[in-house]
Amino acid sequence: MNQTNHSETNRKDKYTVSFTTLGCKVNQFETEAMTELLESEGFSVLPSGEESDIYIINTCAVTKESERKSRQFINKAKRINPNAIVVAVGCSVQLNREKISSETQADIIIGTKHKASIGRLLNEKLSRLEPYYEGVEDFYSKEDFEELKISTVHDKTRANIKIQDGCSQFCSYCIIPYVRGPIRSRKHEDIVDEVRRIAANGYKEVVLNGIHISSYGRDVQEKDALIRLIEDIDTIDGIERVRLGSLEPKLITEDFISRYSSLKKTCDHFHLSLQSGSDSVLKRMNRKYTSEEYKSNVEIIRKYMPDAGITTDIIVGFPGEDEKEFNETLKFVKEIKFSRIHVFKYSVREGTKAAEMDNQVDESIKSQRSKQLIDLGNSVANEFMEKFVGKTLSVLVETQDSENIFEGYTTNYLKVLLKSDINIKNQVVCANIKNVTNDYLVCE
Repeated sequence: MNQTNHSETNRKDKYTVSFTTLGCKVNQFETEAMTELLESEGFSVLPSGEESDIYIINTCAVTKESERKSRQFINKAKRINPNAIVVAVGCSVQLNREKISSETQADIIIGTKHKASIGRLLNEKLSRLEPYYEGVEDFYSKEDFEELKISTVHDKTRANIKIQDGCSQFCSYCIIPYVRGPIRSRKHEDIVDEVRRIAANGYKEVVLNGIHISSYGRDVQEKDALIRLIEDIDTIDGIERVRLGSLEPKLITEDFISRYSSLKKTCDHFHLSLQSGSDSVLKRMNRKYTSEEYKSNVEIIRKYMPDAGITTDIIVGFPGEDEKEFNETLKFVKEIKFSRIHVFKYSVREGTKAAEMDNQVDESIKSQRSKQLIDLGNSVANEFMEKFVGKTLSVLVETQDSENIFEGYTTNYLKVLLKSDINIKNQVVCANIKNVTNDYLVCE
């Protein structure tokens, strides 16, 4: 390991820090929380990639490619500034601490625990001569939720709020339960307090996220924990929208959706992870529903929220997937009429059951199926968007370019372009939709 020569007598008044974040919305939340922690301790946080005294790489392990990129960014930081302290945190570290230690020049490595200790660890590192620190711990069957808080979000109008960590589903392809540990839920009152702080800072929308938010409250045997949380957030002044992160289909029941749809601020957008439209593939994946059950859940949503956007993830090329099974997925996508799908080629993750399965699908077939499904996904997405031409929709405006073209999202998570002579950023406006172009609704 490279030795970073910082001593107590040579400390600067203010050290600069740059974050690089890979992966999911939970990682993004944790980076925001670590940013706030470090700023409160006197560090100056710079935009990602700028030359800094300290680089923190928040890593991802969901695919082999995300792991490779994580290691690449760690080593890139040392090339930018050889004297910098480089910190590797997160899922890739938790999964492969030995590889991160031997193949990168990280000075500090932390797994998915103890991110709240980042300030203390950096201050200790700056005060000592030890070249390397490792803080990676295995998970136990019972774990407490590590409290990380935010009160503002840098350069965004939507705030991601982490309400839960861990997963106990053990889908046969997924490494996440091994790197994030068992489910543990954040305290209801702590979440509500955080949303109040976010609202006081002017944010109009909160997105409730976690590793598996459908499990929220299950570890403490709280009945209806998620919907009760949403109902309390719905009453907070200043917040105009409440959106949910990725959901398990089985969360969708008549009772849940009837309560959810009766609230004033809840968004009619549901990201329901599908992964395959073939029942035989779903069984090999250890997904705990059938395609028919998934379809019934979508019908419940559309009964109460007819214009709801249904987005999903689908894996192509899962071990043993043949043409018949892939065609079942294509047929299912056409039937459900998703508002958008995210397509992933199956990635082997050592340590999972799927990695040991026979009949691994050739990479060229994965690529072919991926392209075919992406093309279909684009077609059904366009068909969904066309339904709203001529209608007036509520849009939360998020960004603005130099020509006063603004971009925002509808409640059902469609991207909208608007032109305005006045600054409407971070405002909820009514927009009349004129046409669809390049994945955008275009409006007045």
